[in-house]
This record gives sequence, C-alpha cells and structure tokens, in this order.
Amino acid sequence: MALDGIYLSLLKKELSELIDSRVDRIHQPSKDELIIGMRTRGGLKKILFSANAGSARVHLTTQEIENPRTPPMFCMLLRKHLSSGRLIDIRQDGLERILYFDFEATDEMGDRVTLTLAAEIMGRFSNIILFNADGRIIDSIKRVGQDRSSVRTVLPGVMYEVPPRDDRLNIFECARQEFEQRLKLQNAELSKALLRVFEGVSPIFVRECAFFALRGNEAAVQELSDEAYDRLWFFIERIKEQITQGKNEYTVVRTKQGSLKDFCFCDVHQYGGLMVTKSFEKAGELLDFFYSQRDAYSRTKQKASDLFKLLVTASERTRRRVENQKQELSECAQREKYRIYGDLIMANLYDLSKGMSVCRLVDLYDEQMKEVEIPLDKRLTPTENAQRYYKEYRKLDTAEKKLAQLISQGEEEFIYLDSVLDALTRATTEGEIAELREELVRQGYAKRHDTKAKPPKALPPLKFVTPEGFVIRVGRNNTQNDRLTCKEAEKEDMWLHTKDITGSHVIISAEGRQIPDSVILTAARLAACYSKGRESSQVGVDYTPVKYVKKPGGAKPGMVIFTSNKTVYVTPFTPEEADSLKSPL
Repeated sequence: MALDGIYLSLLKKELSELIDSRVDRIHQPSKDELIIGMRTRGGLKKILFSANAGSARVHLTTQEIENPRTPPMFCMLLRKHLSSGRLIDIRQDGLERILYFDFEATDEMGDRVTLTLAAEIMGRFSNIILFNADGRIIDSIKRVGQDRSSVRTVLPGVMYEVPPRDDRLNIFECARQEFEQRLKLQNAELSKALLRVFEGVSPIFVRECAFFALRGNEAAVQELSDEAYDRLWFFIERIKEQITQGKNEYTVVRTKQGSLKDFCFCDVHQYGGLMVTKSFEKAGELLDFFYSQRDAYSRTKQKASDLFKLLVTASERTRRRVENQKQELSECAQREKYRIYGDLIMANLYDLSKGMSVCRLVDLYDEQMKEVEIPLDKRLTPTENAQRYYKEYRKLDTAEKKLAQLISQGEEEFIYLDSVLDALTRATTEGEIAELREELVRQGYAKRHDTKAKPPKALPPLKFVTPEGFVIRVGRNNTQNDRLTCKEAEKEDMWLHTKDITGSHVIISAEGRQIPDSVILTAARLAACYSKGRESSQVGVDYTPVKYVKKPGGAKPGMVIFTSNKTVYVTPFTPEEADSLKSPL
C-alpha cells in the first residue's frame, strides 16, 4: 500500500494549481500529521501532509480532523515562519518520493526569504522537513539523530541532505532496449524484478504489469517469452500515454465486505472476482477517501487507548467471574442428594447410633428401593448428622438462587461492555470518545481525572435521509441510544436494532406517514452498518414500533426490552453507502 513516485508526480500536478496562493492557517492534528490551509481565489484549500509510517502521503483534503487544544511545537514553528507565505513552486526530482514546497515568506527582520517544506514519503523513514534557502534545516516533524540513523541526520541547524537514491530507471525516460537489458539481469519473479528496475513504482502496479504480460500467471524473468516482453512493453507504453494525457483511472481495491486493500493510478484487474474496485477522478480525492476511511479506527484507537484497555480488561474479568459462577452453580445440582440423606437418616434413627462413620439405608425415593451408602460424622449423633445434611442443602439452595441472579447480571454486564467497545471502535471524533468516557465514569468503570472539567456536550445522533424523504436517526453510543429511543422518538416511529448483536438504536421518524418496506430495509442496513456485524454478509435486524420498546428499571444504558417485533435479514451498508444518505447536522 505504498504511495509511489509515479502517483506522487500526479499529485504534484494537482497541487500545482495552488501555486501563488498564500498560507492561511496551519494545524497539526497528530504527531505525524500536518494540515496547511491555502487561501486561493476559489476559497480555502487544505493540504494534508502525513509522515506516518503506514499512511505517509500529501494531498488536498476535505476531511474535518479535530486538532489538539495546544498546538505542538513544530506547528508553532511553521506558523512563525510560513504564516501568510506565498507558495511559489512544487518540485520533484525525477520519480523520487519527495515533494518540495517552496514558499516565499518574511523573516523576523521583514526581509523576503525562500523556505522549503520537504514532504518525504518513504514508509517508516517518512518525514516533513523545513529548511532555508541555504539548505540548513530549521526543524522537522521527526528529529533523527545519530542514535537513530548513521546514514542521515535530520536535526535543526544541520544541512539538508537528499536521502540515498538507488540506481533505477525512470519509466518515462528509458527506452525498451535499456529496460530489457536491465530486466534480464534480475534473478527473480517478474513483479519483483520490475520493482528493482524501475524507480518510484509500487507493488500493486508491478503486479498489474506482470498480470497483463503473463495473462494472469507469474513467472521468473528467465522464463519470459518474446510475446511476454511485447505484452509487457505494450502495457507500460499504454500507462505512460494515459499519464501523459491525464486519462488516469485512479482505483481503490477493497474486499467484498468493504475493507480497503490498496490503490493505484490505473485500473486493477489482478484480483479478478475476489475484490471490487472503485474509481475516482483525481489522485488526491482517492487518497482522501482511502486514508480517511482506513485511518478512522487507528486514529480513534490512539486517542482512546486507555479506554480500549479498560474495556478489554473489564470484559475479560467479567467473563472469568461468570465462568466461575457457572461452575459453582453446577455443583449446586447435588443439593437434593443432601436433603435425601437427611430424610433417610431421620427415618432410620432407631437403627443408627453415635460413633458410626457410615450407614447403608434403603432409598425410599428410589422406585427400585436400592440401598444408598451415607457418610456420617462419628462425633455427631444421628440427628446431628441429619441436621448437618439439611444445613448443606439449604446453603446450596440459597447459593443456586443467588448464583443464577449473579450470572444473569454478569452476562448483562458483559453485553453492555461489548456494546461500549463496539461504539468505541466506531467513534471517529474526540467528542464521541469523550461521551463514552463520561458514560464509563457514570457507570463506575473509570475515574474522572479532572474533577473540575465539565461533562462533554451531548452530540446529536447521526441523521440520514432516504430517497423517499424519511429521516432516520442512529445513536452513536448507549447514552444516546437511551435518549433517542426513550425521550426523542414518537410512539408511531419505527425502532430497529440488530438481532442478538450489539449495535446502535435506529429510529425511523414516521411523522404521521405509513413507513414503506423500502425505508425499513434502508434503516435495517444502516442498523447493520452501525453494529458489531458490519463486516458480515447477512445480519438479522429486529424492528417494531417505538411504543413496544421499554426500558426496565435499573437497566444499564442502551438496554431495552421490546415486543411485537419482526426480523429482516440484510446486507450492511458500506461506510461510503451510508455516507451518501447522511444529512448535514
């Protein structure tokens, strides 16, 4: 999933439209991400820079990413040097995975200076570096000292050096003869050999080259026929022509369940029917979609790592407790045996005496009247032995009733914790995380670190509008589910929830109208999408009018009981399908 040099060159063309625009604002949402707002004639355009090892990139974005309350030091430094600066050029050396953004800015003395922001897109070596016209580094989003790299130091005051570069061919400049000569020197499968020969190409692109040349197979370079070489060069020439003429097919590859797999600047056929593809008109638009979808969970996990740990620990502790209680409950099944022992001893007192360690008595409760051997405490009288067995019976009988109640409460608690964990995995904003944290504080699972801090402002539910004009609201968490179902929904509205799976409460607003089946199916797919079963192919969804939904007294947040329900089985919406129905709040 690498952003290669070819793709970066296409991004450079798109970003070149921003030349002559001015820096309007600078934010740093996370330690590896930077957003620079550029003031253009067409309005504000935002460039996202990321030096994250798994998602390094640079492109225009329309995403609204929350910023920390206190700007990091690198963000403050960029504001000092680049605020109101004018973007005068964007450069790329060949197909190297580095874009240089040249800004004309004003220094502390009021003089015009040229500063360069280098976006190095190189996996775990990715970085964002600011240096002056003399090539001296002012600072970087990642500082690299001698202890981290003996090859290249990136520290304030050090001269900027271009990362080491391999001797590879530029796909746009090499001739066929030179390419084939270099390729035949490689002792590897074709796709791997192409990676070693060409500069700035990604694994998915070279696999597509090999797929076309070898008709879906894979072979070593030494096994290639003349026809394979012809097909390979034809494919490369066609891709070069598409890029030159601006006819690229920016393609995202994902699983049939909607999980994002990879992307490329050309159409992708190598996966056959195993994957589905989605096309975009612009390179930046594809990256904005791909990474915003893929990184939503990881960004949330980073910001709420303590909550994830707390929930997993609490769930595991609850599970173990319930298992132990069930084991104790199974042991209570023998309580009847102790009652029978007591009855038999009392019925045969005349045959028993103190000092006996065991007795054999006819079991009056057995149809065949078999004898049963009963252990006795020889220190006790027969009556005291009977009372001992009666006491053990009463103890186990009480334990069974209490354990059954505790197990029920434990299983309910486990379901509740699972529902909070599911909501946390779907949370995408700090506000949603804050609400979940507050819910756990109120339920006694977490402590409020800042006792003077105000509880987070309640967020509205997610709102969707169907093609038929019906409004569907989806709760973001358990607290919101309760408010949506028990306070905001009308009795004639329709309530939906995934069957036997944790998920959001979904409400269809009837507004005096009859709700058609098509709207119920749409809402059911939304309910499946915002549940733990969102990756499944078929999910059962219960639905019933709100008037049949009740919240038991003392129940945990999000827990309700309902009657008169029906069930429909649907395929969950993909995130982008759900977003297409989303209404502005």
